[in-house]
This record gives sequence, C-alpha cells and structure tokens, in this order.
Amino acid sequence: MALVTTKEMFKKAYEGGYAIGAFNINNMEIIQAITEAAAEEKSPVILQVSAGARKYAKHAYLMALAKAAVEDSGVDFALHLDHGADFEVCKSCIDGGFTSVMIDGSHHSFEDNIALTKKVVEYAHARGVVVEGELGVLAGVEDDIAAENSSYTKPEEVEEFVTRTGVDSLAISIGTSHGAYKFTAKQCTRNEHGVLVPPPLRFDILEEVGKRLPGFPIVLHGASSVAHECVSEINALGGKLPDAVGIPEEQLRRAAKMAVCKINIDSDIRLAMTAGIRRVLAEKPEAFDPREYLKVARAEVKKMVAHKIVNVLGSKNTL
Repeated sequence: MALVTTKEMFKKAYEGGYAIGAFNINNMEIIQAITEAAAEEKSPVILQVSAGARKYAKHAYLMALAKAAVEDSGVDFALHLDHGADFEVCKSCIDGGFTSVMIDGSHHSFEDNIALTKKVVEYAHARGVVVEGELGVLAGVEDDIAAENSSYTKPEEVEEFVTRTGVDSLAISIGTSHGAYKFTAKQCTRNEHGVLVPPPLRFDILEEVGKRLPGFPIVLHGASSVAHECVSEINALGGKLPDAVGIPEEQLRRAAKMAVCKINIDSDIRLAMTAGIRRVLAEKPEAFDPREYLKVARAEVKKMVAHKIVNVLGSKNTL
C-alpha cells in the first residue's frame, strides 16, 4: 500500500460513471475519519491539502499522517495540493512527497495561465507527479481562496489549454462556489420548508467540455452541499450560519455520471465536525477533555464521508 497518483483512479471513475471524493484534511481526526470511511466502503479517495492546512498543520505532520493512514487502513490514497498559488508552492509539495498538485492559474490571462501550468506540469511529470489545472473562476471564500467575481469556463478554450499544458485533469467553473455561503439569498428560491434552493449548475457547459475532451477527467471545486441538518444543529446550539447553502447532492451525482471524476469537499467536513463538537459541549458543559468531543467529531465526519461515497460520488465498492 502507498500514496499513489490519481491517474488510474480517474480512468476507472470515468469509465464507471462515478467520481472520486477529494476531502480536505487539517488534522489527525479528519484524516482518520476519511480513510476509515474509505476502507469500510471500499472506495478510493483523495486526501487534499490546502495552503491554509499547510500553514496550520505543517507539511511534515500532514505527510506523516497521510502515510500513517495508508498503513493503518491498508488502502492506497492520493495526496493532492489544493489550489497551488504558484510554481514554488507546487514544487515544494512535489519535492515533499505529494503525488498530485493543482496549479491555479485561473486568475491570470489565458496565455499566462498556460505558461504557468505548463511549467508546473513539466516539473511534476519528470518526478512522477500528476497535475490539475483550472479554467474559469469560482466565487466564494474558503481558506486563502477568495473571488468576488466568478466566470464560467469557456468550452472553446479547453482543448487548447489541455493540449498546450499537458495537464492530467482540469477544474472547470459551472456554478459551484467555495465556502458555506455559495450563493446569496437573492440568487436562490425557497422551498416549502423555507430552505434556500440554489440556481442549477451549468450542465450544458459540462456536456460541451465532455464532448471536446472525451475521456478526460474533469474536476469540480466548491462542491460541498452544506447539509441543512448540520447547519440547523449548529445554529440551534449557538452558532450563527444564517442562509448557508451549498450544491444539491443530486446535481453532483449527475455530474459524476458525466465527465466529472473528482469532486472537492471541504465545508461539509467542517460543518459535520463543528456540529458534533457543539453537541457534546451543549450536552456536557463540564467536558474539557479534547478526546471526548473530538471522538464524536471524528465519527460525524466519518458518517458524512461514507454518505458522500455511497450517495453522491457513487464510488462504493470500486477498489
């Protein structure tokens, strides 16, 4: 068992009509929850590290935890850099043992994005590491990633971008967004229960990209569903997350049956963990042992990851 690239994962996912979950990791409990769920559901997963996670937990600790998870679970995982801001960050992760990196040049011009992405690809491929690029800009805020204005991916650009850069997968923008507040209330409608319903994803763009890049793995960032039950519990226990809304799970499942082979999930992990911790502290105000509330938090994350594998990604029993 080892840390592996996503190449074989994505090939099987594309052919099988499912997606691989890329779950963001920040500490031991989150890594344990993700990898235990993956092992039990017999599903591949990607352990994804953001710039914020590297600052918080440090590269060496995250590497050691990822390797420990492989040994403990008996399952191969990919270790992926999420939203690498520049060549230097990507190089550091490649040299430091990551098996996959994302270079996010989406805020640059098309030509500058190609030049930056190609530079990372050449360095990574020479060392057996795969690369994810991005075309189009997602709105929202998460970790150190922020964008006030989003822009959909232009399908007519994807072939040239992939050909000239040599990337192994491509993140596109079809209406997903970073963070727990993916849409404003004005952008949404409300159902009969008063719950916000976001605008639908642009499946027409995804379909056209799939036609132009047959067999090529597409990635969705900002794809947490921001579970209403988690938000409601957090708010009931003193939290303040008014009108938090995410991507409906049925839309993500539809995307996974198309060209999308990787779906990024971060906010849902944070919400599940926070709900568990708040519940313990509310029910046991005398509790002060971190193991007591983090044990529950870990179980909530594990339950959420298993749910995603079975009901959203469709990757159960694909190892």
